[in-house]
Amino acid sequence: SSSGPRRSASVSFVVFLFVFRFLTHFFATMDIDTLRISEDKKRYITESLNPLLEEMVADCIHKTPDDPVPFMLAWLEEKKVTEEDKLLSPDDKRRLMAENKTLEDEINRVKSQMQECAKLAAGNDAEEEEEEEDDDDDEPPPDFEKPMTNRARQSVSAEAYGEWNTKKAFVPPVVPKTDAQKERLKQVLSRSFLFSNLEENDFGIIIGAMKEVQVGKDERVLNQGDVGDFLFMIESGDFDCMIKQSDGSEKVVKTCGSGDVFGELALLYNAPRAATVLSKGSGILWQLDRDTFNNIVKEAAQKKRDRYDAFLSKVPLLGSMDAYERSQLADALKSEVFVDGATIMSQGEVGNKFYIVEDGGAYASKDGNRVMEYGAGDYFGELALITNQPRAATVVAKGASKLLSVDKQSFNRLLNVNDLLERSNKYK
Repeated sequence: SSSGPRRSASVSFVVFLFVFRFLTHFFATMDIDTLRISEDKKRYITESLNPLLEEMVADCIHKTPDDPVPFMLAWLEEKKVTEEDKLLSPDDKRRLMAENKTLEDEINRVKSQMQECAKLAAGNDAEEEEEEEDDDDDEPPPDFEKPMTNRARQSVSAEAYGEWNTKKAFVPPVVPKTDAQKERLKQVLSRSFLFSNLEENDFGIIIGAMKEVQVGKDERVLNQGDVGDFLFMIESGDFDCMIKQSDGSEKVVKTCGSGDVFGELALLYNAPRAATVLSKGSGILWQLDRDTFNNIVKEAAQKKRDRYDAFLSKVPLLGSMDAYERSQLADALKSEVFVDGATIMSQGEVGNKFYIVEDGGAYASKDGNRVMEYGAGDYFGELALITNQPRAATVVAKGASKLLSVDKQSFNRLLNVNDLLERSNKYK
């Protein structure tokens, strides 16, 4: 019957415990001196073996596993690791953690390279097959016509693999600009997550490589399905990102404005353009080529997105966002550090930021009374941005805390304000 193995395991466990209790009792009560063994072995039994057996049997009795043998093996292994860990100094522990992190990063890097090689090999096979068939049809592949899905890391403007993946010496282009153009470009770059934290030398390279592009009303800047080799940053104007639907119509999924970047995911993730970008009116764009982006900007931007995406996916408020929407929010986040007791925002002041606690904590007080506690993953500051009213409470850091902030413009563009409004009753 089905209860047979379970009954047999229970009987074995009882027998095992009986034998173990007998042995431990035997070693504990017997006259060690009567054993015909050396003094070193007698001392080993009393000082090392007995305490270990008693501790293991006590834990086994407490947890009563069906099969005690695997339990004992795991228990002894854990005991060994614990004892070895006690011998490590704080510096040794930090060193081992750093080594583990380095190994983990190296594994992820190798995995990424293997995936790129696989994609590149697949692309080469497709090209060879096309040449053999001598197909002169220049229509885009069928994948270009597939509707968008909410896949992780799907971009509004991603592009396919191509010859740019071949390693070559990088020589940044230099596009001549007037002093007025350079000054305008600096101001726009300083508002963009991709470029605002670049080192001075890299910042200068980006300014030199960017090309000004003026567009008119209803001009298609990018077309869904195209292969791209550049991104755009908006100096002025508004641009709709549109996805082709199954019925052939186009749906606006996002509107970009001054300081926003589009087309960057194409350079990060290598896939066909997944959306069409259309200007709503006249505007000014700054175009950056793939090589300069990959060599100067890509690594830092990718690390930031990966780090914050994992964190944002655990924030309950953002649970309904897909991976692409979270990546856009991650782009807009700025990290701020507050010491214990520092005032993050004050009751009655004008609100211009939304905060998410990444590490540490904070508390809110209203009219001198503490009304809310915050921990990692909690958020605050949304009420003033939604209602355009003064801050409803003062928020103070509790211990050294690291917060992620989003400015008002990005907040209104990226987050579902109606959903936030339903949840914004914490101060009432």
